[in-house]
Amino acid sequence: MHDAPPTHSPAPSEPLTHGLKQRHLTMLGLGGVIGAGLFVGSGAGIAVAGPAVVVSYLIAGTLAMLVMRMLGEMSAAMPASGSFSVHAERALGRWAGFGVGWLYWFLLVVVLAVEATAAAQIAHGWVPAVDQWLWVLLFMVVFTAANLTAVKNFGEFEFWFAALKVTAIAAFLVLGLLAVLGLLPDTDPVGLTNLTGRGGFLPNGWSGVVSGVLTVVFAFGGLEVVTIAAAETDDPARAVGRAVRSAVVRILFFYVGSMLVVVTVLPWTAQRAGLSPYVKVLDSLGVPSAGQIMNIVVFVALLSALNANLYGSSRMIFSLAERGEAPRGLLRAAGGPAGGGVPRRAVLASVAFGFVSVLLNLRWPDTVFLYMLNSVGAVLLFVWGLIAASQLRLRRTLEREAPGGLALRMWCFPYLTWVTLAGLLGVLLLMLTDDTARPQVLWSAGATGAVLVVAAVRESRAQR
Repeated sequence: MHDAPPTHSPAPSEPLTHGLKQRHLTMLGLGGVIGAGLFVGSGAGIAVAGPAVVVSYLIAGTLAMLVMRMLGEMSAAMPASGSFSVHAERALGRWAGFGVGWLYWFLLVVVLAVEATAAAQIAHGWVPAVDQWLWVLLFMVVFTAANLTAVKNFGEFEFWFAALKVTAIAAFLVLGLLAVLGLLPDTDPVGLTNLTGRGGFLPNGWSGVVSGVLTVVFAFGGLEVVTIAAAETDDPARAVGRAVRSAVVRILFFYVGSMLVVVTVLPWTAQRAGLSPYVKVLDSLGVPSAGQIMNIVVFVALLSALNANLYGSSRMIFSLAERGEAPRGLLRAAGGPAGGGVPRRAVLASVAFGFVSVLLNLRWPDTVFLYMLNSVGAVLLFVWGLIAASQLRLRRTLEREAPGGLALRMWCFPYLTWVTLAGLLGVLLLMLTDDTARPQVLWSAGATGAVLVVAAVRESRAQR
């Protein structure tokens, strides 16, 4: 059984199988977080921070790395298909497990609509004869089918998607280094001129760096799925430990390294929010069809995120159902070699809400769907905060009851855990002072409050 028994009632045995291999999990950890937020969204960070966006990514990446280390510690000691929802329930109570589980599920199925729509826009540009809504339908059907069959199909999709993204980033780093050194044909060394000119490394001061952190921190969302997927490997404790160790530093390297290349090769003033800085750099280096190449990479990144979010949302709601926090009917899983122990009803429930989100995004992108998107805008930070709070409580329990299970330990406990909590609180407070980010915090706080009220009512009724 993957999930540790909850404190309020015994859980039924999970029918999920161990269809994921270590290579699937490792590549999911490496590529799962490399998405459109990096390839396109990084332009907004450069626009506000200048070359110091490198520092913004370093701060945001360090925060994400600390959260993943904490989550890795708990997941290695207590592998669970519900991951941090199960850990929060054990550490803080049913209200926390219910709250963080449903919030994360809602986050994934709403973001899924953004990814499906953005991928459809790219595909429609390639084949204008096919309407955008048909592309959305095709993507949703294909990935629903993949997630309804054996879990190894999800693993294979993510393995090759991630391999392409990692290869693209590695090639970009090599080209950028050659350009800086002047080793490409018909080029002169770029040197460090673009880092020190046009206002210097900090053209907008440290306030620009802070604004950059607010812009880029959400690009690191998605790493959490690694600990959810680990429960479906042959050796969950060992698999999640290896995946977390290999992923966090390398992802930090990819993000910070590629941003350093971008702001070194081209002046930061050449970048614009909404436009891919990677395309700008590749164009400047004379790479043929740079825009189309990056369109393909972004397209793959979007489909990869769609696939991972559908997987993660189905496993989260399945775990909630297993603990009595979601309808028990969602526990039905498909057995046999073809079914592969996949929680099909949980997949269908997640994709059904995903379809509704897509329709809202296509029909009312600036009204109804915008409110939904704002309501999950800061949820990732709330989830990370509960992960840190859970680790503070569970670490002492594990040291007392099962010290042998602490194969992966959080660094400098409890000091870095407190630093992480302070950092997350700081980001939320800074978002409240930003006119663009403030609605996301307020709407997300409202959604979180609503879920916690439901959790409190349920717990009150259960105690009667």
